[in-house]
Amino acid sequence: MPCVRLEAYDPSMCYSSRIEADYRRYLREMGGQLRYPHFREIFWERSQGKKIKVPRGMEEAFLAGDGPQDQEIAALIRAYREAEATRLQQDLFAQRARLAEAEMKLAAKPTKAAADSKRIATSKIAQYLAWLADMNRTEVKPSDGRIFPGVYAYVLIVENGERIVRPMRYGCRPAGKPANYDVRYPGTYNARRDNLEGFWNGQFGRTHGIALLWCFYEHVVRDGKDVVLEFSPSTGQVMPVACLYSHWTPAAGSEESELWSFAAITDHPPPEVAAAGHDRCIIPLKAQNLDSWLEPNPADLAAQHAILDDRERYFYQHAIAA
Repeated sequence: MPCVRLEAYDPSMCYSSRIEADYRRYLREMGGQLRYPHFREIFWERSQGKKIKVPRGMEEAFLAGDGPQDQEIAALIRAYREAEATRLQQDLFAQRARLAEAEMKLAAKPTKAAADSKRIATSKIAQYLAWLADMNRTEVKPSDGRIFPGVYAYVLIVENGERIVRPMRYGCRPAGKPANYDVRYPGTYNARRDNLEGFWNGQFGRTHGIALLWCFYEHVVRDGKDVVLEFSPSTGQVMPVACLYSHWTPAAGSEESELWSFAAITDHPPPEVAAAGHDRCIIPLKAQNLDSWLEPNPADLAAQHAILDDRERYFYQHAIAA
């Protein structure tokens, strides 16, 4: 039995990334076929109250579609947004009432409790107004494609010899692990290259995927302060990034739902990323290696390591994230 190190996940690495949010690029450039039922399912479950996080850019891709399957998903998105707007309006009304009450108390007799209530209500009102304004905007922003752990993204995989695009959660729950694994080990959104044959042996050489990323973000210390840097290829091109995925299924009789989830593989950084203050980096694949990566031979892990070594060698420029 292989030695499994719990630090196999990467809690310090790539805490967020910006994905290619339009599925049409996967279809056009990667040759994948979109599995509409899988996307319809997660949007329907979200509309029924399940806590599923989807980047706005993914929503906009379906809202812009004119096909019947796009419009079916778009209807679920619009219904969810309307319900969220109603909830925010109700919360906003409650905080405005709280603010008015606190101001009345302060006018009659200043107390710390009333001052705290006013401060909290004022802060919450500003937040709710900002959320509502963002919900009502019509322009699409690059940040709409940003994902954090726990958020769904597109992942290209091969099933039955065919490239398909599935929605998967960023944060891999390996098959066979308990349902609370996400809480116990919240850092499994990245997989260390040096432990692919240990902690990740159930996925490496078996279930490989690709996510298209424009950039990744990381915390670094600058002048004694924590700042977030955005790292992106100087070429400005989208990166096909090596991932592992798992199809987790609940035990018989469980109320848990099945889960498709993924992790990005990370390795030692190129010099410019290390110089910027970070010690890990994602692995972008070369186009000629995509087929071999997506259909690995579990009996030849050396070939998969060779693909990871023969990666695209971008120069990563960086800037403080907006």
